[in-house]
Amino acid sequence: MAVTSSSTLLLRNLPTVGRIAQSVRANSRIFSTGEMIRVLPRIASPRSISSTRAAHNEEAAAKAASDTGAPTIFDKIIAKEIPSDIVYEDENVLAFRDINPQAPVHVLVIPKLRDGLTTLGKAEPRHIEVLGQLLHASKIVAEKEGIVDGFRVVINNGAEGCQSVYHLHLHVLGGRQMKWPPG
Repeated sequence: MAVTSSSTLLLRNLPTVGRIAQSVRANSRIFSTGEMIRVLPRIASPRSISSTRAAHNEEAAAKAASDTGAPTIFDKIIAKEIPSDIVYEDENVLAFRDINPQAPVHVLVIPKLRDGLTTLGKAEPRHIEVLGQLLHASKIVAEKEGIVDGFRVVINNGAEGCQSVYHLHLHVLGGRQMKWPPG
């Protein structure tokens, strides 16, 4: 007997329960009260609901943000006006843990001097050196975090790229198996 996810059955004996349970698809779960069994579709886990909500909030924040060139929260972190969990710092680059991590390791790598580099789309030849320093700092962060054998570096560019802070920054993500395609 095949059971679909919207079927409700009255069961009269225990052997029938076993046969029905075996025919229920793996992506369904069984809710049983007395002699009635109802097969319900599997709902998303609280974590995936939370991730969906977080992604939506990031999209909303990106749409609300604008590239005005005004000081950002990252400028306050660089100035040590806002505390952060710093992972790496040199004279040109600062790397700190993301407050809303999307992986077990999620570190943001930023240039200390913006110099008009609010998005990667605004990069000019004069930014080549700092762009290289950001990538190298990402590798150093991966080494420090013990993920050098498997990590991802992401740059969100503009509202459609889900950039919510207009100070160029790289996301170093790792500590779990990355999926493809992303996003």
